[in-house]
Amino acid sequence: MEQKVIIEAKDLIKTYGEGEGLMYALNKVSIKVYEHEFLVIIGGSGSGKSTFLNMLGGIDKVDSGVIDVLGDDIVKFSDKELTLYRRDTIGFVYQFFNLINDITVLQNVMLAPGARDKEKAMELLKRVGLEGKENKFPRQLSGGQQQRVAIARALNKNSEILLCDEPTGALDDTSGKAVLELLEEIHNEGKTVVLVTHTKEIADMANRIITMKNGKVVSEEVNDHIIKASEVVW
Repeated sequence: MEQKVIIEAKDLIKTYGEGEGLMYALNKVSIKVYEHEFLVIIGGSGSGKSTFLNMLGGIDKVDSGVIDVLGDDIVKFSDKELTLYRRDTIGFVYQFFNLINDITVLQNVMLAPGARDKEKAMELLKRVGLEGKENKFPRQLSGGQQQRVAIARALNKNSEILLCDEPTGALDDTSGKAVLELLEEIHNEGKTVVLVTHTKEIADMANRIITMKNGKVVSEEVNDHIIKASEVVW
């Protein structure tokens, strides 16, 4: 049975600067994301992986190209439509958590757009292993615990697509492993997960691995079988 494509990015171009200083963050990048897959996009600094994820998340805009998400080209969305897209369609987990330190863990989870159900937020905190921490403030938690709060907040939107930008980048090895195990569990429950990282070890958990370098896709790997090989040196 053919897998359903839920995201299709075609010929994405994103540049910064002009004239002799023109730089390509994305140079004709085309990537498909399939329903219920765990896709890892790997690359070094400046590879374009985080820029690409920000495009999928509606956080930044491309210069040209198409980003078809569930049948809609979000490149053509108005600012209002992008706000609704970020609210309803995708969840986003950031490297540095993006929590508000002056409100409680529970309040942070309930900050997800359209999410005001306290009972559901409490259930999500239990789901990510933070039962009993709801009245703590983020600064009272470890880095790994703060990232779990961020994941609970992203899940509180009921979106079927979870985008993760270096979710273990600010964590120690033990906390990072725990967060990855949680993301794997979430994927196994039916979420589509797209994760970008510079760490090759994380790619082991992926259904599919895409490598980027200098704003381009240079290889794609499925279940340890390279279907388009390229020598990658960072």
